[in-house]
Amino acid sequence: MSNGATANIAVTEQAEKRIGVLLSSEAPGAVFRVSVEGGGCSGFQYQFAISAAADAEDAVIEQNGARLAIDPASLGFLLGARIDFVDDLMGQSFRIDNPNATASCGCGTSFSI
Repeated sequence: MSNGATANIAVTEQAEKRIGVLLSSEAPGAVFRVSVEGGGCSGFQYQFAISAAADAEDAVIEQNGARLAIDPASLGFLLGARIDFVDDLMGQSFRIDNPNATASCGCGTSFSI
């Protein structure tokens, strides 16, 4: 399911390209799943995975060959966020700039609200 809430989540061109590359070797209908789980050094952490298909209740973002799925529980944590892919001296990774996070750890994958 796509909904208006996904309009509040930005996906950078770099992230779109990387997700497109990752999904190009997957079966049709596959999605790049972004979720928020309890854990990490700051209380919550981002998880990234490839799923064979979006679930019926997922919010789906489709743009420029990238297809992202976000489960309903994670969606509220990600409203207003920007999903990016960076390739720098520290390595390659997806990063989320989340205005809802009040603190985050040094690795950038864990945050608190």
